[in-house]
Amino acid sequence: MDLFEITRRGVLEKEAPLASRMRPRSLDEVVGQEHIIGDDKLLSRAIRADRIGSIIFYGPPGTGKTTLAQVIANTTSARFVQINATTAGKKDMEEAIQKAKDALGMQEKRTILFVDEIHRFNKAQQDYLLPFVEDGTVTLIGATTENPYFEVNRALVSRSRIFELRPLSREDIVGLLRRAIADTDRGLGKMDADLDDDAAEFLADMANGDARAALNALEIGVLTTLPGEDGRIHITREVASECIQRRILNYDRDGDNHYDTVSAFIKSMRGSDPDAAVYYLARMLYAGEDPEFIARRIMICASEDVGNADPDALVIATMASQAVERVGMPEAQIILAQAVTYIACAPKSNASYAAINAAMESVRTEPTGGIPPYLKDAHYGGAKELGRGLGYKYPHDYENHYVEQQYLPDTLRSRRFYHPTEIGYERGMRLWLERIGKYPRG
Repeated sequence: MDLFEITRRGVLEKEAPLASRMRPRSLDEVVGQEHIIGDDKLLSRAIRADRIGSIIFYGPPGTGKTTLAQVIANTTSARFVQINATTAGKKDMEEAIQKAKDALGMQEKRTILFVDEIHRFNKAQQDYLLPFVEDGTVTLIGATTENPYFEVNRALVSRSRIFELRPLSREDIVGLLRRAIADTDRGLGKMDADLDDDAAEFLADMANGDARAALNALEIGVLTTLPGEDGRIHITREVASECIQRRILNYDRDGDNHYDTVSAFIKSMRGSDPDAAVYYLARMLYAGEDPEFIARRIMICASEDVGNADPDALVIATMASQAVERVGMPEAQIILAQAVTYIACAPKSNASYAAINAAMESVRTEPTGGIPPYLKDAHYGGAKELGRGLGYKYPHDYENHYVEQQYLPDTLRSRRFYHPTEIGYERGMRLWLERIGKYPRG
C-alpha cells in the first residue's frame, strides 16, 4: 500500500457517512440479531473461535450483513478479502483466488472471501467460485438482500450455512441513534447535538428496521440544523420529520418482500379480513407497486376464492381493473380499495376452482373417452350421415328448460367435478341442481 492509498483511506474514513463510521468493530458492539449472535449461538461461537465456515448472510438492507462480515474481518487470523458483486468482474475474482492460493501455499494462511451483493453475480461467476470453495482455497461469506435459495447457485448454498437477519427493532435503532449522537470518536459527539426522545422514536419508527436509514437521517439533521441560543444543536421531531419524510419500506418488485406482501394481501381477502387486505394494499401502493398488477390479483381472487358464492365479485373486480387503467394513480387507489373490501367481505367458495382442478387432473391422467354422438356438431357436410347430432334433446323444448341427458363421455358418466356449497348465491345453484335431479339432495 503506497502513501497515496493510505491518505485516500484516511480521508474516506473521516468523510464516510455516519452509518459507515459507526459500523461495529467487534461482536459486542453489534445490536440486534440475538437469534444468530447470542452468546450460545453457533455464529457467535464460530466468530470468537475463529472457525468460520462458508456462510451467506441474507436479510433486508440496514440489518447488519456487511457489519457482521467486518466483525469477522476484525477478529479472524485469516486473510480477509472483500469484493462487491455489482462492480467486480472475472479479473477481480481470478486475482482474489490466485492470491488466496499463494497465501495458502506459501504462508499456510487461510483466506476469507467476502462477496457483498452476491446475488448480483451471474450463474457463470458463481460457478467459477464453486471449486475453490469446495477445496478450501477460500472460505466464502456472501451477503444478499434476496432469497439465496432462489438467487444463489444451489451448489454454493449447499456448501454454506444460511443466516437470515431480521429488521432491527425500534428499541435497537433508538439505542444506535443515542450511541451515535454521543460518540466523540466516530459519531457526532463533537457537534454538541441533542436528540429529543420523540425525535429518536420517530426516526426509529420511520426507518422500519433499517439502521442505515435512521443514522443517515440523524446525520443530515445535525449537519443542517443551526445551533440554538444555548449553542447546541437540537434535533426535535420537526427536524427529524424533514430528514426522513417517507417511511422506508423493504419492498422489491422482484424480491421476497414483494411476494410475501402479495401473499398476505391475497390471504387476507380470502380470509374475509377487509382491514388486513386494505392495509397490505396500502403497503404495496406506498412502495410503488403497479396498480394494474394488483388489479389482476384481485380478479383472480374474486374467481378463485369467492366464485359463485357471489358472482358479482368478479364483475366488480373486472370493472375495477378497467377503471384503474383509465383513471391512474392516485385516484386508482380508491377504486382498488372498493374492490378489495368487497372481495374480502363477500361470501367465499372455491368450488369452481376445485372443479377445474379436478377436471384438469382427469384429462391429464385418465382416458378422455368419446363425446356422445348426439353432442357432436351436425352442421358440416356429411355430419348427419355419420350420425353426428342425432338424438340431441334441446333443453328449451322441455318443462323448466331442462331434460335429463348424458353429457360426459361414457367412461365418466357418473363423475362429479363441481360441488356447489351452501354459501351465498351458490346455495341457490345447488338447490336448482337438486330440484332437477342433477345432484342428489343433502
